[in-house]
Amino acid sequence: MKNTTKSKKNKSGREPQKIRIEFHAEQAQAVSIAGTFNDWHPQATPMNPLGEGRWVKELVLPPGRYEYRLVVDGEWLCDPAETEKVPNPFGGCNSILIVRGGA
Repeated sequence: MKNTTKSKKNKSGREPQKIRIEFHAEQAQAVSIAGTFNDWHPQATPMNPLGEGRWVKELVLPPGRYEYRLVVDGEWLCDPAETEKVPNPFGGCNSILIVRGGA
């Protein structure tokens, strides 16, 4: 589930948006997000455990189209909550995140 709320404008005048990504994995010990917004470095964007297998991360991103994957205990996965996906060069898929501009 992703929620979008307004944040401060950046130098380009495009208003970054707060995006909330949630994931559920009962047995996971560590979950992070790797994507075009962090140069595919999972260690740059760890998700926060909420308990009972729930994980969450809030990102602040400028409007645009981003590809990403979840990294669960070292295994790279598509986000099962995201319906839009594209094939990647490794035989898997990347989830698509669209950040819309603020009104």
